Amino acid sequence: MIDYVMDFLSVLFYTLRDVLPILLLIIFFQVVVLKKAIPHLKKVILGGVYVVIGLALFLMGLEKALFPLGKIMASQLTEPAFIGSFYDGASNWMSYYWIYIFAALIGFATTIAEPSLIAVAIKANEVSAGTISQKGLRFTVAIGVAFALALGTFRIVTGTPLFIYIMTGYIIVIIQTIFAPKRLIALAYDSGGVTTSTVTVPIVAALGLGLSSAVPGRNPAIDGFGLIAFASLFPIVAVLGYAQFMELKIRFSKKIKKENDAI
Repeated sequence: MIDYVMDFLSVLFYTLRDVLPILLLIIFFQVVVLKKAIPHLKKVILGGVYVVIGLALFLMGLEKALFPLGKIMASQLTEPAFIGSFYDGASNWMSYYWIYIFAALIGFATTIAEPSLIAVAIKANEVSAGTISQKGLRFTVAIGVAFALALGTFRIVTGTPLFIYIMTGYIIVIIQTIFAPKRLIALAYDSGGVTTSTVTVPIVAALGLGLSSAVPGRNPAIDGFGLIAFASLFPIVAVLGYAQFMELKIRFSKKIKKENDAI
């Protein structure tokens, strides 16, 4: 217990050290540049204390829970006895199919719970007057992340170069951008960014590092990273694809209606 308290105090100190320059910069511009008093000073101070404590607890949780959990999950799922019981005699990369399924489920679940994505979905629903569904956007992005993590874990298992997947993905995004509805392009690009936030990143990073440590012949420093890039890229593909599908659906519905009216 004493060790955990000391670890937390250490993390709290480093968190305060990192946050303090930001707070000083904001105060400097408010008081010196804008020459205005800080409104609701007590609430601002209390909020700053909450931020520092919350970040310290979050970092502590990463170190003590999520990163070890990701490593344990990856090592257990890659045990020869576990793999052989499900896919005895399969080729090497196929024998890890439970890893791909697990990664997809983890990606979907963490993305659905991602606070930054929820915030973007709410704002997108507001500015579009309900045209863009909150649930529809969140599920589309989550499906994109699920596919991304399944593909990313496949890359780690096979040891293929990361740039091949990323280059191919962005070529697809460029082509989609040309033909997708212009009003949804910016939203699609933002959807890719908000997935790599507080909930998704720690678990995805832990999964990638744990998997690369457990798979024979892989180096965590070389193969362990890159999953977050997948999680940023493929939601863009998913949202642009969804936008193109809905555009075609609307055009097809209008065409059918026009033909029926003509009859």
